[in-house]
Amino acid sequence: QVRLVESGGGLVQSGGSRRLSCAASGNMANIVAMGWYREVPGKERELVAVITSGDKPNYADSAKGRFTISRDNAENTVSLQMNSLKPEDTATYYCNAHGTSGDYWGRGSLVAVSS
Repeated sequence: QVRLVESGGGLVQSGGSRRLSCAASGNMANIVAMGWYREVPGKERELVAVITSGDKPNYADSAKGRFTISRDNAENTVSLQMNSLKPEDTATYYCNAHGTSGDYWGRGSLVAVSS
């Protein structure tokens, strides 16, 4: 079992920055990737960024050039640095841990970007 706790959400002005962090605990031995997804009411949850255990990142097109995902394997944390935020980035952001036995999710952290 893996437990994920997000932090860092809040209100930010358009053009501003925000850093989300996710602390993971539990059995991380079979986790092969960690990432961030986001969801807005009425839409499906979508991938924002993912990083593998080998520290290879992948980004959604909407995040490329603005967001940076990083992972600290020793501390079992994954962070998402978000710059140049836009109102359309407003969403609940979820931390994800993908393992050989399935996916684990945090409870989400709301980021609201005002115009």
